[in-house]
Amino acid sequence: MTPSRGIFVVAQNNKTENYVEQACLLAMSLHATTPDIKISINTNDEIPDEYLKLFDNVIPIMWDDDAARSEWKIENRWKVYHASPYDETIVMDTDILVLQDINFLWDFYSNYDLFFTSNVYTYRKELVTSDYYRKVFTANDLPNLYSGLYYFKKTDLPLEFFEYLRLVTHNWELFYGNFVPKQYPKHPSFDVSCAIVAKIMGCVEEITNPTINYPLFVHMKPKVQNWSNPMNRWQDTVGVYINDKCSVKLGNHLQNGILHYTEKDFVTPEIMNKYRKLVNV
Repeated sequence: MTPSRGIFVVAQNNKTENYVEQACLLAMSLHATTPDIKISINTNDEIPDEYLKLFDNVIPIMWDDDAARSEWKIENRWKVYHASPYDETIVMDTDILVLQDINFLWDFYSNYDLFFTSNVYTYRKELVTSDYYRKVFTANDLPNLYSGLYYFKKTDLPLEFFEYLRLVTHNWELFYGNFVPKQYPKHPSFDVSCAIVAKIMGCVEEITNPTINYPLFVHMKPKVQNWSNPMNRWQDTVGVYINDKCSVKLGNHLQNGILHYTEKDFVTPEIMNKYRKLVNV
């Protein structure tokens, strides 16, 4: 039997960010590029009626809402193993655009039970080597895992991984005190928590491969773009150009693959309307 496969995205709004709207934009970009893709959204927030058809499943947050009092809204992410309806799942952050067909990723991912991206690129396709945002990883010798894009099967290794992740999420101050005493984060980080679990389980070589630059995404954090004088917002440095077919240029550089745009005001009525027209929403 062919395994079921799909994209899974967790979207919980806070006081300042509309993660559901970002997820709807992500879903439109997937439908525009990747034929027959299945997408599930995990949320307790309202999805506008016109966007509901983008998702094969709207799945409420399981059990209690662990992020009810949190502004960061990462506390429910350990539940993705249990919430995903698929045999094989690609998890994406909401603030992502998919700009090419990504069905080819399934063949790569199928070699693993769990896989995290560990290399990311600038918008000019340069490998990111700066640890500006990741000094806690460098200082504490953590594996360089990015949870913006990862994959899992419904098998024993991921099940154990997410069970440990539950423990770290619920007791993050204790675990961070033991595993990341240097550059101790002020808030829990899902990337850091995943890296701690990988270290506890001793499974780093099974779940990522830092020697390959694949699968990858463009990471638009401004301080890692190799600019001599980076601004606090990347959109203050480079222009965004999107045509009616939703091809995206940043400056003079045409983007393809997976774009992690990171800044909430990237999502404008203009880009939403262009994608709505393209995918007939």
